[in-house]
Amino acid sequence: MNAEQQRVNESEDPRAPWRQWGPYVSARQWGTVREDYSADADAWAHFPFDHSHQRAYRWGEDGLAGLCDIDGFLNLGLALWNGRDDRLKERLFGLTNPQGNHGEDAKEYWWALDGTPTHSHAQWLYRYPQAAFPYQELIDGNAARGYDDDEFELSDTGVLQDNRFFDVVVTHAKASPTDIVMEVTATNHGPEAAPLHLVPQLWFRNTWSWGLDDHRPEIVLADGAGEYAEGQVVLEARHHELGRVRLSADGSPRVLFCDNETNFATLYGEEAAPAGHTAYPKDAINRSIVHGEDAGNPEPTGTKAALWWQFDQVGPGESVTVRLRLAASLSHELQQTHEPQLPVLESADEVLATRRREADEFFAEVIPEETSEEDRHIARRAFAGLQWGKQLYLYDVPRWLAGDPAQPPPPPERLDRHTGRNVHWQHVNLAEVISMPDEWEYPWFATWDLAFHTVPLAHVDPAFAKFQLLLMCREWAMHPNGQLPAYEWNFSDVNPPVHPWAAWQVYSIDGNQDRDFLQRIVLKMLLNFPWWVNRKDADGSNIFEGGFLGMDNVGLFDRSDELPGGGRLEQADATAWMGMFCLRMLRMSVELAREDPAWDEVATKFLVHFLAISETMEDTGSDHVSLWDAETSFFQDVLVESDGTAHRMPVRSMVGLLPLTGVAILPNWVAQELPDLTDFLRGWTERRPELQDALLHTNFHGYSIRTLSMISQEQLTSLVGYLLDEEEFLAPHGIRSLSAAHRDGITVRVGGDDLGLRYEPAESRSGMFGGNSNWRGPIWFPVNTMLTDALRIYGRGAGIDLQVEFPSGSGHRRSLTQIATELEQRLVSLFRPGPDGRRPSTPIHHPSGPLWDGHPTFSEYFNGDNGTGLGASHQTGWTAMVAHYICAPDGITNR
Repeated sequence: MNAEQQRVNESEDPRAPWRQWGPYVSARQWGTVREDYSADADAWAHFPFDHSHQRAYRWGEDGLAGLCDIDGFLNLGLALWNGRDDRLKERLFGLTNPQGNHGEDAKEYWWALDGTPTHSHAQWLYRYPQAAFPYQELIDGNAARGYDDDEFELSDTGVLQDNRFFDVVVTHAKASPTDIVMEVTATNHGPEAAPLHLVPQLWFRNTWSWGLDDHRPEIVLADGAGEYAEGQVVLEARHHELGRVRLSADGSPRVLFCDNETNFATLYGEEAAPAGHTAYPKDAINRSIVHGEDAGNPEPTGTKAALWWQFDQVGPGESVTVRLRLAASLSHELQQTHEPQLPVLESADEVLATRRREADEFFAEVIPEETSEEDRHIARRAFAGLQWGKQLYLYDVPRWLAGDPAQPPPPPERLDRHTGRNVHWQHVNLAEVISMPDEWEYPWFATWDLAFHTVPLAHVDPAFAKFQLLLMCREWAMHPNGQLPAYEWNFSDVNPPVHPWAAWQVYSIDGNQDRDFLQRIVLKMLLNFPWWVNRKDADGSNIFEGGFLGMDNVGLFDRSDELPGGGRLEQADATAWMGMFCLRMLRMSVELAREDPAWDEVATKFLVHFLAISETMEDTGSDHVSLWDAETSFFQDVLVESDGTAHRMPVRSMVGLLPLTGVAILPNWVAQELPDLTDFLRGWTERRPELQDALLHTNFHGYSIRTLSMISQEQLTSLVGYLLDEEEFLAPHGIRSLSAAHRDGITVRVGGDDLGLRYEPAESRSGMFGGNSNWRGPIWFPVNTMLTDALRIYGRGAGIDLQVEFPSGSGHRRSLTQIATELEQRLVSLFRPGPDGRRPSTPIHHPSGPLWDGHPTFSEYFNGDNGTGLGASHQTGWTAMVAHYICAPDGITNR
């Protein structure tokens, strides 16, 4: 067993020593719901970027390559200055949702280079322009553009021309759980010498300004340490829970001190400052370095400190390096319960070299040996993004709603029972490290995103993957009524119920042994399932009205809002999700029943639900209007208006393909080992022969395969035909979210209005959901994953003998399992270099060349025609699924 795997195995507890420190600092804390105390719930305006360097955060911190303890008390991050910017580069810049012509949009270039599960080794690259950062030009340039225009990007401003930038690489390497080397290396890629200031900063999260905690930590120069030409500068951070943490720096940096508190005089006027406010606020270091003011604390103490290296001229091709070492002690509790793990390394050189070698050894075992070097590189970068995407998430909703004793009371509008954000979720109190969808654009959890993150995470860190799934089901997250929280902007919105699907994937990847995890997730989903049945099946017809379901603008109108003309929307995708929910619960219950017969009856319960949903999918929806359109042989949503009139929405989208996912294979041992389920299935289908359509029998090489399917064999063939048609859903790099047959658009009269929709392969041309994502054509990894998984199940069950044309009309026939593999290879091909060295997934605004082409970018979604990356630029949440395809090229076989 390699050293990192040993650490992972010894660190299954989410608060184990090796997990005590990690890159848990957010890439963006400003503009989040947690920091919004406004009356109108405008989070972007309440805490804008221009306040971020002057105003203390309430619920977290942000920074470049940030490192912190698991409670987020003490943070270590990097600041930079090129001698031209109007402020220190302390955090990544981007546009707010209203500023961007396609919603919120990061305007920087950075990449996660490496990351192990215990954060024993982590590496991160930031590309820093040598010219003044064009903040206002980026804001103005995008303001002048509309939905039909591309975004105006940093590369469009010309500041990166001739490679006039520094590549700044930050490496973390742990000598022990609480002894961490931080190395910063900056390389000038431009044609001329340029100045650079490297300014690592150590600071405490502000916990003392809110009237809830009288403990005030401090950072001081360590006893006996000072500024020496030869030697070290040592800072000591003192905290009532962390104890004493030392940060040593090689060389002779200048040390600056201030406090992590708001600059009231600048932001609000001196008269607004509370009694006892600091004279050396959060931006004092910025003013000292950038503006030459004597703004820091003249005494060597504060709650924020900086180590300032100034390099007047870094020549072309030259690099400069600084090193720091953070040393803390394990808490008394951990000292008592955990033995030292692996030898403590001595020199920084030894630490960096050893941990890099161990990271290589770890991933050599995770990624199959036969994998090409390029695919290995892609997978490792995807895993790195997942590790850097872990962020400490603090959000106590009742405290947030009520406000803090030492602060002005929040506006009463925040508590309005009808309009107040998250007012119905006052049980939520989270203080955990959570995998974020995107470290800048989505620095908050989304439950269905998170479920997909856990699948690639399970290949490297199954304990963390399981913890993430269970966390969303705990009493401080799941609503008492059983609903899972959607995302912080609106916990009450509805995400697809993919938790059971993800749990089964994680269980299978982890070796099919952790029945304790399986039992815990099934028990929690037994609470979630009734919420769906009671809240999202209005007339008890087994047709579901899920609403939003994560697919922002896939339809003619916003499915979260009140529908045009009233009424309700009976959804093919919501009903499909529920069918799949039933089947995964059935499959997990069957697995548990092998050792505990009580689960046999639970499996029967979900079989009953599945058969009822399947029958309805086969038969009719409201007023005898079926979700299945016999004319087009495709599933569609049905709009039931307030007067009871019902008609289909004539749209061919991912909504109509998702019924494919309602499939599972009943293992052959069920007949012998689970008598309740077996007897029920036999008797029920005899009494209700119409339900037999959902049980597809296949005889293959002498043994029977029983497949439960939401759709008939004829519907399967039709849907697969659409899916594999290049004029419909099949794209060069995956499956589109809307059929390309809608390139010319369609118009439907709904509620007295003419509503239109057309295939849009790239950025959204609609303002629905702020225009920050598009489901009207692009390729999205999560639904592609579920479709290929379903094709494999069909290919091993009811469709084992089925050969279909791939692509449709080509005359080339393949089995469904072969097609699933080829579709996943199309998705992987997004990240493989083309003949010119450029990867199809590279966003259009990224320049080409040796300094750019080696870095895969994991976008939120991809152009439905050519694969170009779109949306959020670091979505190594669900887009990290590419690593799953590489590590499990034949899928997970335990169905």
